[in-house]
Amino acid sequence: MNKYESVIIINPSVEEEASKSLIQKFADLINTEGKVEAINEMGKRKLAYEINKKKEGYYVVYDFEAKPELIAELERNYRITDDVMKFIVIKKEQ
Repeated sequence: MNKYESVIIINPSVEEEASKSLIQKFADLINTEGKVEAINEMGKRKLAYEINKKKEGYYVVYDFEAKPELIAELERNYRITDDVMKFIVIKKEQ
């Protein structure tokens, strides 16, 4: 298994309850074939540039171990979730 880091930016207009369930949904997805080591909720931050006419975003960072096959499924889920404005998955060096 490889180590990864994933950063997602959630739409800031989403209610706190809905964003918590979204964060947990992705953690559960990672845990199906991997292991979440840490979830760091960085909170609302100003964006470097506007995304969908929004100037802020709710940042969440996942540190996890997973098989490479899981990354495609995770990114697919990020893309089809309307409340995720941007995302990136990075493989950490060993």
